[in-house]
Amino acid sequence: MIDKDMKKKDLVKVVHISTYTINKLNRWDNVNTDTLVKICSALNCSIEDIMEAIPCLDD
Repeated sequence: MIDKDMKKKDLVKVVHISTYTINKLNRWDNVNTDTLVKICSALNCSIEDIMEAIPCLDD
């Protein structure tokens, strides 16, 4: 978003996602894969640029 000079509110408009979804991303909560694909499309980037898979630790 920095490279595109976009703010979160701009991303909401371009990707057609809710502010609730943006808040989930900010809290590192789960979001739908389709949402991530839409964000990548809007930012012209790959999924690896916006997320990282972290293994779950079993207690």
